[in-house]
Amino acid sequence: MSWWILFVAGLFEIAWAIGLEYSDGLSKPLPTLGTAVALAISMLLLAQAVKELPVGTAYAVWTGIGAVGTASLGIVLFDEPATLARIFFIGTIVVGIVGLHLVSGGS
Repeated sequence: MSWWILFVAGLFEIAWAIGLEYSDGLSKPLPTLGTAVALAISMLLLAQAVKELPVGTAYAVWTGIGAVGTASLGIVLFDEPATLARIFFIGTIVVGIVGLHLVSGGS
């Protein structure tokens, strides 16, 4: 269950990171509120996950999910470059996340 909680925490990390863009430097009230709520939920879920998972592994997976999701949505939503090298390195992060899950006895 902790891995699922960690995964959802990572999704909320993506939400608050993308929210930063929409909040325009935290100057727009509604997107700023959404960003703050997503950040709080993400942190609370991460804290819950580390009750059973090693903190180093959980943090690496959490930030990895956030990085992959935010970089991917940056390409889709904000026309950030989708170069072969960028996609390769995003894929490398995914391999790292899966690898950490596998060597940590995740299920």
